[in-house]
Amino acid sequence: MNNQGEEPPVYTLRDISLAGFTSREAFIAHLTAGGGWLPGMIVAINAEKMLAAERDPQVKALINGARYRYADGISIVRAIHRKYPQAQVARVAGADLWEGIMQQAGQTGGKVFLVGGTSEVLQLTAEKLRQRWQVNIVGMQDGYFTPDQQDAIVERIAASGAEIVTVAMGSPKQEIFMRDCQAVYSGALYMGVGGTYDVFTGRVKRAPKAWQKLGLEWLYRFIRQPTRIGRLIKMLTFIRWYLRGDL
Repeated sequence: MNNQGEEPPVYTLRDISLAGFTSREAFIAHLTAGGGWLPGMIVAINAEKMLAAERDPQVKALINGARYRYADGISIVRAIHRKYPQAQVARVAGADLWEGIMQQAGQTGGKVFLVGGTSEVLQLTAEKLRQRWQVNIVGMQDGYFTPDQQDAIVERIAASGAEIVTVAMGSPKQEIFMRDCQAVYSGALYMGVGGTYDVFTGRVKRAPKAWQKLGLEWLYRFIRQPTRIGRLIKMLTFIRWYLRGDL
């Protein structure tokens, strides 16, 4: 499925359409089916992002402006399966997808531009990508720039000829930047990656594989950061949607 370039099945939750990829590998095969990288923006969807879209029409418009929205959270996968019992869709964790894309880019020489994070983390990310997969990084920009600097940064990205632009600035800031950049330079694949650079460089510890397989990364993060309790409380709204079949 998807390795010949067909569009993936689409599943809709609360007016947000999600691409139904069966694995990370299927997603990457689809993105590279034409021999290069499919241009456009891809956005990870979890329950928290869906709640943000429900509260803010501008966030929903940003998300729906992406070429693909994919199920990053286990709660989204379970909601799809509840609403569409025959759906064949798997969770594709954003951090795993990014690493897979970087590995593929390293194998093919794809041009990569990194945006976001601190200067130190950005440099460490670039060094590790080059060492591990020989990734062709054609430019970098930390996430601490002012609005009046953005046009020049977008011009740098366009001039670099980047095929892949990954942006680690948190949501919805990274989606806003990708939208604005894409309006000027539409030939690249854009991916928002949140805190992925921090995880990749070891600055932040990700949940062990066993927790990931059980879909309990959210619990692991809460145990390590109890201050996330407010975010978990907001999740009660999503749970209510799920139980009532309001998705």
